Amino acid sequence: MKSHASTLLAEVRTFRQNHPDVRYVDLIALDIPGHFYGKRYPIEMLEKVAAGSPLKLPQNAVLLGVQGGLFKIGDYCFNDGDPDANRRLVPGTLKPVSWESQPLGQMLITSDGTEAPIEFEPREVLAKVLERLQHKGIHPVVAFELEFYLFDKKLDNGLPQFARDPLSDDADDQPNLHIERLSRFGEVLDDMAQTAKDLGIDITVITAEIGPGQFEINFGHLDDGMRAADWAALFCRSTRGVALKHGYRASFMAKPYLQYPGSGMHVHVSLYDGAGNNLLAAHQQQPLRHAVAGCLELLPHCMPIFSPNHNAFRRLGGTVNAATRASWGFEDRDACVRIPESDPRNLRIEHRLASADANPYLVLAAILVGLEHGLEAKREPIAPLNEDRSSGTDFPLEMLDAVRAMQHQPVLRDKLGAEFVDVYCENKRQDHLAFQQEINAREYRWFL
Repeated sequence: MKSHASTLLAEVRTFRQNHPDVRYVDLIALDIPGHFYGKRYPIEMLEKVAAGSPLKLPQNAVLLGVQGGLFKIGDYCFNDGDPDANRRLVPGTLKPVSWESQPLGQMLITSDGTEAPIEFEPREVLAKVLERLQHKGIHPVVAFELEFYLFDKKLDNGLPQFARDPLSDDADDQPNLHIERLSRFGEVLDDMAQTAKDLGIDITVITAEIGPGQFEINFGHLDDGMRAADWAALFCRSTRGVALKHGYRASFMAKPYLQYPGSGMHVHVSLYDGAGNNLLAAHQQQPLRHAVAGCLELLPHCMPIFSPNHNAFRRLGGTVNAATRASWGFEDRDACVRIPESDPRNLRIEHRLASADANPYLVLAAILVGLEHGLEAKREPIAPLNEDRSSGTDFPLEMLDAVRAMQHQPVLRDKLGAEFVDVYCENKRQDHLAFQQEINAREYRWFL
C-alpha cells in the first residue's frame, strides 16, 4: 500500500513540476449511461489524496440517468441516505487538458480496488471479469475502434447541421473513404489524434466513413483490457472538447441521421494463455468456434449494453453493416461477430454490434463473458454467413424487450453480478420510460 501511495504521489508531483500553471484537476469516472461525473480538485488537495487522504463521492452518482436524474432503483437513491463511497486514483491517468480555456488536468478515479467497491460501477464490473479470466489463465488482448460524426457547432432548432468543409464552406459531401476529406478536416482531426496521444492513447488508423462528417479512429492493441476501455472512454471526452475548440460538435450518438449509417464501437479481442499462445487458434481453431457460439448465445441478452438507448436501436438494420440478427462470419462486415483474416498468432474476433455511445467498460465485459461462456460450454456455433446468408438468431430490437431478456439471464447474473444486472436493467427501463414522457411535433401532426 505504501509503495502504491508513493507511486501516485510521485506522479502528482511530477505533473506539478511539468505543468506549474495547472491549479485544478478534474477527477472523473464513467457512470452507467457512459457519462463522466466527478469533482474538480485543487492540485494541492490532489497531492494529499495521492498521499493517502480519503477520496469520497456519492455512491449513487453511478446511477444517474442520461439526463442526470436519479431513479428509484431498489433502495438506492431515495431509501439509502445517499451515502458516499470511497474512490481511488487510477495511476498513470493524470494528464493535462488542452481543450479548455484555462490550464487544467484530469485523472480517472474508480471504486474498484477499494475496500468496498460499488458492485454496479462499470469499471468494477469489468475488473471482476478480467480478474476471473486471469485466474483461469486467460489473458485478453483488446483494441477498440470508434466511429463518430462531426457537426456544425450551431444547431438548427435543436437539429444537427452538416459539418462545414473548411476549404469551401459547403456541407461535407466527400464520399466514403475519400482521402480528401481527411485533408479538408485535417486540422481538427490532427488535434484530436495528438490530444489523445498526449493522454497516453495509442491512436493508429483514421478513416473517413460513409456519412457526411463521419470518421473512424482505431486504437492500438493492448494486453490490459481495463486500460483499453479507459482509452475508449477518455477518447470520447477529449474528442468532444477538441471539436468545440475548432468550431464543431463531435458526437458518438448511434444514429444521428436516418438516411446515413450509424456510428459503432467495434472491439477486437484475442485470448492468450500464460505462455503467450493464442487460445482461439488451438486444435484447428475449435476454441474459436466455441467462443463465437458463446458470444452469439448471450448476445440477445446483452442488447441493453450494446444498444444503451432508444436512438441506438435505430442503428440496427438501417444501412451498411448493421445487423438485426446475431450472426458471425469470416471477413464479413455484415456479421455481428466478424473473424478478420490473420495468422494464427493474431487470430481474434471483432465484435461489431455495439453503438459508439455504449459504455466501453460494459461492452468489453459483456463480450468477454460471452467468450468465457463459449469456451466453457464448448458448443458449435450456427453456420457463418459465408455459408448461409440467412444464418442468425433473433435479438430484441426495442429497449423494454431487451431489458426483459437481460434481467433474468442466469449466465449474465452469475458472471456480471446479479446486483449489477438488476441495477442496470432498472436504470435502462426508467430512462426509456422518461424518454417517452414528451409529445413531439410529429405526434400532434398525426393525431391532433
